[in-house]
Amino acid sequence: MYSQSEQCIPAKRALITGITGQDGLYLGQLLATKGYEIFGLVRGQSNPKIAMVEQIIPSIQLLEGDLRDLSSLIGAMEIAQPNEIYNLGAISFVGLSWKQAELTGEITAMGVLRMLEAARIHTQGDMSKVRFYQASSSEMFGKVRETPQSETTAFHPRSPYGVAKTFGHYITINYRESYGALACSGILFNHESPRRGFEFVTRKVSNAVARIALGLQDHVALGNLDVRRDWGFAGDYVEAMWLMLQQEELHDYVIATGETHSIWELLDIAFSRINIENWQAYVRQDPRFFRPAEVDVLVGDASRAWKELGWKPKVGFRELIEMMVDADLELERSKLR
Repeated sequence: MYSQSEQCIPAKRALITGITGQDGLYLGQLLATKGYEIFGLVRGQSNPKIAMVEQIIPSIQLLEGDLRDLSSLIGAMEIAQPNEIYNLGAISFVGLSWKQAELTGEITAMGVLRMLEAARIHTQGDMSKVRFYQASSSEMFGKVRETPQSETTAFHPRSPYGVAKTFGHYITINYRESYGALACSGILFNHESPRRGFEFVTRKVSNAVARIALGLQDHVALGNLDVRRDWGFAGDYVEAMWLMLQQEELHDYVIATGETHSIWELLDIAFSRINIENWQAYVRQDPRFFRPAEVDVLVGDASRAWKELGWKPKVGFRELIEMMVDADLELERSKLR
């Protein structure tokens, strides 16, 4: 039996930017299971992904807002009255950031400043009233100074995206130190899922492999196959985001598996899922997909998160890639029905 006082405890309220993305969807689902009132920020009601969001998170309330428009962010906060803010919105594809460097800066960098400033204005300067999570990125490490990378590793970003994320990371620290904001950043290494966009290499491979298995295409074009990344499952990583905001004192954390894998290994696992061992005939290297400045190896040291948050990844690399291939096989088969 619950006491009357326990029954009257109001539900926590969370505002999520980037709600239509992979992480926003997984985080929204997680918070729904914990009884949160969830508000998602979308730029215009004509967004084609709105129906998908409402199907996956039926309890969500969607609010209009734009990371380029401070007044719209203040308005969204006035409606949501959030206890927790998760700023996941960004131009998140690294390759695109060279082609749209100014837009990447406006949203991925300045969007963080506008969200923090909106929170400061909304709380009338008392930023202890709301907890703020910023989605930082392992791409900030770029040309790495040490391996593995931890919370104390110096940044040397190698793309407009990485530079923008670095600004967002430091401005979050600045508001924490200047205004007493209850704000922290998760330095998340690559995290994937069947909800990943098709432009990302893991999803590009898993979908191509599924289509090759079904006879719908005959090859996949990729860039540098020697690149190594620390890949985890997005569903695991959003739990770390939530855990960060539940701590008495907020700190920045690296979230990673601690393992590194190459594109070669990714292809081995993906193609073996459809019983193709010698996959070289199905893969072509295309200069268009090489980055102007490459980040060769990223691997995270998440020991602080393991110790202080009690967080560890549950889904391994092979399981993740097989999950993605299986999901894309089902997706492509559904299109043929």
